[in-house]
Amino acid sequence: MTIETIHGNTQGLKSSQIKQIQRLYHQRLPGDRLTTPEFAQRLAAVSSDIEEPICAYINRRGQVIRVGVGSLRQTQIPPLELPRYGAERLSGIRCIATQMDETTPNNGCLTAMAMQRLDAYVSLALSGGGFERRGGGATGYISKGFLAHLVPHPEATWTVSPPLSLDDLSEQDFLELVEGLEEEFRREYVARQIHPSQDRALIVGLLSDRTATPAFNNTLLELGRLVETAGGEVLQTLHQKRGRAHPQTVVGEGKVQEIALLTQTLGATLVVFDRDLSPAQIRNLEQQIGVRVVDRTEVILDIFAQRAQTRAGKLQVELAQLEYMMPRLVGRGRAMSRLGGGIGTRGPGETKLETERRAIQKRITRLQREVTQLQAHRSRLRQQRQHQDVPTVALVGYTNAGKSTLLNALTNAEVYTADQLFATLDPTSRRLAVTIADTHETLSMVLTDTVGFIHELPASLLDAFRATLEEVTEADSLLHVVDLSHPAWESQIESVTKILSDMPIACGPMLLAFNKVDQVDSETLALAKETYPKAVFISASDRLGLETLRQRLGQLVRFVAA
Repeated sequence: MTIETIHGNTQGLKSSQIKQIQRLYHQRLPGDRLTTPEFAQRLAAVSSDIEEPICAYINRRGQVIRVGVGSLRQTQIPPLELPRYGAERLSGIRCIATQMDETTPNNGCLTAMAMQRLDAYVSLALSGGGFERRGGGATGYISKGFLAHLVPHPEATWTVSPPLSLDDLSEQDFLELVEGLEEEFRREYVARQIHPSQDRALIVGLLSDRTATPAFNNTLLELGRLVETAGGEVLQTLHQKRGRAHPQTVVGEGKVQEIALLTQTLGATLVVFDRDLSPAQIRNLEQQIGVRVVDRTEVILDIFAQRAQTRAGKLQVELAQLEYMMPRLVGRGRAMSRLGGGIGTRGPGETKLETERRAIQKRITRLQREVTQLQAHRSRLRQQRQHQDVPTVALVGYTNAGKSTLLNALTNAEVYTADQLFATLDPTSRRLAVTIADTHETLSMVLTDTVGFIHELPASLLDAFRATLEEVTEADSLLHVVDLSHPAWESQIESVTKILSDMPIACGPMLLAFNKVDQVDSETLALAKETYPKAVFISASDRLGLETLRQRLGQLVRFVAA
């Protein structure tokens, strides 16, 4: 691409007209002026000659850096080619453009201005055919102009001046204008207490005809919690209803434009989709929006990368990330060279992801071998327990159901707990002794805390965490812990049941325990008791119903042993 490239629609232009347009690159404006009468008239002369609007993009040094034939929207700078100054700054580029009528600039052009975060947009209206002939020469006739720029106020995105004369536009102090605007943006930035290292995310969902609205809303809420758990801040949630996903961008062109505008207006640094994206979709979206785009699986993998503490956990997380990224290495373009950190960039590291595919495949093979060795080690531990005739009970359930809190309450363990998704990654086993009330028989068992499940758990995680999940399939019985206070507790039960049914080995008998009953209303409690009459109802944090749970666990273990 040369410095004199003409963007937009150049079809049908004569070679002499192309040269006229290219000469605009040789113009230089004073740094403190929006435009000059000479530059404006020259732009108008070329525009009138080709009978098309022309846009000239100028940096703060007064250099013309881009010229295009067409409207601001048709000639706009791709987001990835714009300087990225952040939410408190403008792009450092202004646009001087012509228009073939005298109307106020339309929303399409103003939206393009906002998406590019332009310093200013000057629209010069041509009238009466654009020119009057005087003395055999052509002198440009600009009837009026409009000045538009962004404003840092939530109630409005931009402001457009009333019609101004060319003299008024030329006398406008450009530096005073942009410095004042950026000072206001900085104050707004500080007032919102924006942390520079925190990802500021927009969440985007696609509602298909086959998805129920309540389930869809719960999915978006859960995605928001995942983003927050990963360390991001959710700015806004958008969705679109479509019969099927757009093959190039998931959502339609208009929604992509809306996302791009919101990204600039709110200062977002990340866009998160509620479904897996193909490499081509990620590339297309990032080119049009201008910030990192990740999918739900990448957010989950990022959380796992942050939470893994043991060598085994880190091993399995890296394997999951590499297996997920392997098919996405080709075609992701600029996304694979991001070095700024943030959600979707933690874990094995950018340098590993940018190496040759063959080297990554070797790394995956070695990690798979180590996970297999880990499987063998845990299998030996399970065999030792079996030789000692110690029955095992695996705690399973949706993420953040309270499994670790329950393990601590039952066994006085000190496993890390938090009101967060995926607080536990590595399995922890503790011994529990229970005395059966009717026979006074004391039974000993091993309780194992496991990684929480989630709706549509990524296949790469299921495969990489096979050593951990074997604790579930090899257990003598299961204790399924359910967060009854969650509005979607019924669908969470379905998700866990489906994941368990997809295990390669059938699991043992299961006891259902509804947790957090202290946080639910009587109607919800009654519904759960009616639907699941054999379940146990507890509050692990308040230690309610734990003795009943111990008795039921003892009965379950005795039944399995028999």
